[in-house]
Amino acid sequence: MLNYSNPITEQKSYSGLQLKEINPIMKLIVRGKKREFLSAIGQSLNLLLPNEPNTSTRTDKLTALWLSPDEWMIYSNETSNLDNNDYDIENILNKKISKTNLGAITNVTDQFVLINLKGDKIYDLFETGSPFNFNKFRNKVGSVTQTILAKIDVIIQNTNQNEVNLFVRRSFSQHLFSWMNDSASRL
Repeated sequence: MLNYSNPITEQKSYSGLQLKEINPIMKLIVRGKKREFLSAIGQSLNLLLPNEPNTSTRTDKLTALWLSPDEWMIYSNETSNLDNNDYDIENILNKKISKTNLGAITNVTDQFVLINLKGDKIYDLFETGSPFNFNKFRNKVGSVTQTILAKIDVIIQNTNQNEVNLFVRRSFSQHLFSWMNDSASRL
């Protein structure tokens, strides 16, 4: 049984920027190289994994982020039940992928925190703490990057005009959220 506690207990709103944790969201890392692996994922989830670097694909229920040539993060578009950490999708993929030696499935639901940012000052905030050039990224909905923000590794997905999902390791999430609050108050 999952004993889920939110590392971020507040939502923040500033002029042109809103920050909040979305929880709990099922997150899986899937790894594999074989064509059969890609077919099994597609058939099991009705989701094509993105094959171009730094992109994502989406269905009504799931989103897949490209992380490397043989690694993707799949996350749920809807929050899960707080009382249960048994996910049907994970069970299906373990049966069709892991047990048939096509690849590996790792549940990272508890490892990563999802912070949703909305507003027209998102990239002003990011530019104060990241070396990444967001000029092309901000105009490509669905684009994904792994970068450093305030000296912390993050995964950022451009989900919509002026909206991004930011994934950060749970152990760094409070520090990053505090940094974003402090930096956002000065924009």
